[in-house]
Amino acid sequence: LSCVIFPLPILFPQPSGLYEYKIFGGLADCPPKLCADVYMDLDFRKQWDQYVEALYEKSYDGEKVIYWEVKYPFPLSNRDYVYIRECREMDVDGRKIWVVLAQSVSVPQCPEKPGIIRVKSYKQSLAIESDGKTGSKVYMYYFDNPGGKIPSRLVNWAAKSGVPTFLKDMQIACRNYSK
Repeated sequence: LSCVIFPLPILFPQPSGLYEYKIFGGLADCPPKLCADVYMDLDFRKQWDQYVEALYEKSYDGEKVIYWEVKYPFPLSNRDYVYIRECREMDVDGRKIWVVLAQSVSVPQCPEKPGIIRVKSYKQSLAIESDGKTGSKVYMYYFDNPGGKIPSRLVNWAAKSGVPTFLKDMQIACRNYSK
C-alpha cells in the first residue's frame, strides 16, 4: 500500500479554510475491477468500514440517491451525506479505467435528522486502473465540509490521516470480497 496526499493550493470554498485533496495511491494485489466493485458495494462497506452508522441507496423521483451516516468520535456529532454517484468503466487508449463520480444533492424527501449534522458540500472523483501487475493505481479528488464547530486545521489533519487508513481498510476488504 502506498499513498501520497496533496492538498490543493486553492481553498474551497475560500472562507471555509478547508482544502481540496488529490490522492495518488496504490493497492497491491487488488485488481481495478475488484476495487471498483468493493467501492460500489454499499452492503459490503457496512461490514468493513467501522465509521458507517447507516448506508443505503433509495430512489427519489426516479433518481438513485445514497444516504450515509458517518460515526464521529465523542463529543462530536455524527455527520450524514445525501449524494448521487455513478461508476463507469472506460477505455482510454487501450487502458481500462474505472471512474466513480459522487456529489452531494439536496433531496426534500430526505430531511436533516436531529443531532446529526448534514454535510451539504461533498465532491469526489475516483479513477482506478491497473498498476501493470496484480494491483491498482488509484487517483482520488476529494472535498467535503463537515460543518459544525470543528477547527479547519483539525478537519484537514483528519482528512490527511484518514485517507491512508481508508485505503488500507479497502485493500483488506478487497481480499475478503467474494462477489
